[in-house]
Amino acid sequence: MYHTIILVGNLGRDPEMRYTPSGQAVTNFSVATNRQFTGSDGQLVKETIWFRVSTWGKNAENCNQFLKKGSKVLVEGRLVPDASTGGPRIWNRQDGTPSASFDVSAQTVRFLSTRVDDDGGGAPPGEGAGQPDDAGDIPF
Repeated sequence: MYHTIILVGNLGRDPEMRYTPSGQAVTNFSVATNRQFTGSDGQLVKETIWFRVSTWGKNAENCNQFLKKGSKVLVEGRLVPDASTGGPRIWNRQDGTPSASFDVSAQTVRFLSTRVDDDGGGAPPGEGAGQPDDAGDIPF
């Protein structure tokens, strides 16, 4: 059997990278996905779902280097169920209200933000290289 999940959203915080005892890089970050729709009562409904994403190896190093809070990403991976519930991770917020989060182990992370979107945060090698920042930089 096989399953995959594809998310497109924005990072909710800067990535955090660490290394396992064996030296493997692991980067964790949160991604918010948003949707809007009109409810049956005619009111606009805004829905945000948060995902906790983990990525490994070279992909983890690239995510830590090039992503930051607010970056737009496309994540392909698999859902990781909570071992005790078999579903999303259940926890209580600081105010005591219950909440749940979905954990994703990423296979692929595509950077969708441009340098301008990231407020000068840089782009991965080969993306945006040699491109003028605005029409004033065109040499003709």
